[in-house]
Amino acid sequence: MIELLKIALDPLVIGSLSLMSFLVVWAAVERLIFLNKVDLHQYTHIKALNIDLTKNLTLISTIAANAPYVGLAGTVGGILLTFHEIGANSGQVSVENIMVGLALALKATALGLVVAIPAVLFYNGLLRKVEVVQARWEVINDSIGE
Repeated sequence: MIELLKIALDPLVIGSLSLMSFLVVWAAVERLIFLNKVDLHQYTHIKALNIDLTKNLTLISTIAANAPYVGLAGTVGGILLTFHEIGANSGQVSVENIMVGLALALKATALGLVVAIPAVLFYNGLLRKVEVVQARWEVINDSIGE
């Protein structure tokens, strides 16, 4: 089991975070393009507009919330491997090997934050853009009703 963890930990964590990063960028770009091109005159109800405006925002917020946990799982796995190495060698491990193992483990947390922080920024920026587009729709429909 430990050998499998040694082989699979980095590719699994880095692969997961890479996929999450790709999905965030894709969803953010897709939303930005849609929000800049949306035709407000085709919507007769605010809820229909809201459904279209907020598509993929849940994906972005979910990744923003969970990327640090994926990184933390990688860190825990890396620390587990480092302690296993110490135990397997009857405690006769150099400080250098311990520090390298811990540094490699912490990279997973760092990568999780590298994915999560921009995702939060994209989410908040897009949410603000959604509010502006909804306000524009309300202005258009208020002026039509007058």
